[in-house]
Amino acid sequence: MNTVFIADDELIIRQGLKCIIDWESLGFSIIGEASNGIDALDYIVREQPDLVLMDIRMPGLLGVDVVKNARDKGFEGHFIILSGFTDFKYAQSAIRYGVDFYLTKPIDEDELLEAVQALKDTIEEQSRQTGTWQHYRQKAHGMILLDILTGKADLDRINIEDLHMEADEYQVVIYEKYSHNATQMSYRFADLLKVTNEMNSSYEQITIDDNEILLLKGEFTLHKFQQFLEHYEREQKPQKDSPLDSLFITYGRPVKDLQEVHTSYQEALRLLQRRFFCEHRQHTIGYDQLPKQDEENRFELTPEVLQFYCETLIGYIQAAKRNQMAEMLHELETKLYSCDEDIPRIKLFLTDLYLSIKEKIFHLYHNADIAFPSNAEIIEFINEKYYLYEIVLFFTEQFEMIIRAIGNPSSESVMDDIIHYIEHNYMDNIKLENIAPLFGYNSSYLGKIFTKKVGEGFNVFVDKIRIEHSKELLEGSSLKVYEIAEKVGYRNVDYFHTKFKKYVNQSPAEYRKQMRKSE
Repeated sequence: MNTVFIADDELIIRQGLKCIIDWESLGFSIIGEASNGIDALDYIVREQPDLVLMDIRMPGLLGVDVVKNARDKGFEGHFIILSGFTDFKYAQSAIRYGVDFYLTKPIDEDELLEAVQALKDTIEEQSRQTGTWQHYRQKAHGMILLDILTGKADLDRINIEDLHMEADEYQVVIYEKYSHNATQMSYRFADLLKVTNEMNSSYEQITIDDNEILLLKGEFTLHKFQQFLEHYEREQKPQKDSPLDSLFITYGRPVKDLQEVHTSYQEALRLLQRRFFCEHRQHTIGYDQLPKQDEENRFELTPEVLQFYCETLIGYIQAAKRNQMAEMLHELETKLYSCDEDIPRIKLFLTDLYLSIKEKIFHLYHNADIAFPSNAEIIEFINEKYYLYEIVLFFTEQFEMIIRAIGNPSSESVMDDIIHYIEHNYMDNIKLENIAPLFGYNSSYLGKIFTKKVGEGFNVFVDKIRIEHSKELLEGSSLKVYEIAEKVGYRNVDYFHTKFKKYVNQSPAEYRKQMRKSE
């Protein structure tokens, strides 16, 4: 529906203009009126009506001056000027400022109807042309954004300001649905940033190869994104059915120049391709978690490496050394994270490793009743898994099954192995539900026997181990408190402060100060 605004200093004239023709049947809706030129100008500039009917002589500001000022302020709508004067000078001024029709009072109904009908046709044609122009502009905008992200844009030939891409800082974020079984995302991540995006001022959005890409723009938007990440870190994992629970997010580094956006995009894309290495319930991963690409960290999947892990793990299985077995699998996870090979190649390596262990154990203990899956089942299982931790969990469950089939270790020795594992891995994201399968238990049962054997709950025991190590670092190093928190396994420094004060009755800074004073 097109919009109409009426301005006349006489109330009876305004009421008559509302009734003289059937505006609704012509596709118009009257949205306001004014009795003086100043109010009329303010309303026109603010509301941008499609059509203005206005008396040429208005108190405060003449109608012609209203037209001129509105045009100067960018108003592109249409005017019909009404006047009781036939002085041609008024008509000349009105036409010069882009008035469509100049009608004299008293208004002839047919003449007004003819003018409105003509303007309706003009507005509809302009709307069609504008829609076509905007379509091609948006398409061109998307192509330019694609070129910027992929590093193909010639920025010297692009008017960055006209495209609203000028900013002091940029960052690329990619998101997709978290659950592979979900048909679609429940929320759009752009909405969770809680920023306005008028004229694409805060971010650009584009879909590339079914990935949803956001180019964040400006210090304020990047700050809002950082706050979002910090909120997620404090929660540790999103609540079920929360907005973030349906999304998986990767992000590249912040960059200062549009020319560097390509780097941020490549990092976010590479992280998306490395989702295989994420932990259970991990919903975000950033550029600082990319593995270092150097010779020192290089890990190749050679036959010799396969043989080493096969023989070592078999030795731990035969000796029922669960802690060493768990640490070896953890080491393998870490090294695979730094591997240059693609995910299918890594899955093939893990398949070969399990089948080699299975074959060796079968020959060593051919009389034992070991419920091995078939080779085809193993191949299918590993190939279909989305995450590395799922495959490692399968390995630990299978190795525990083998240990139980070829021996009968006591629960006391298992508890010693669990404590040993905690003492050597406290700095990781260690949780009861992750530990339990490594030693052949479900988390609920392990929690009960752990409390019974050790005398305190699993989480309390882990916290105490971490706090003791943090005290050593506070006494013997110059590391900052937040660095110590990270080194002992606390991802949030505020949470570390809370735990430290609970067990030591002092803040970390107070403890360090006291220790140095006593020395």
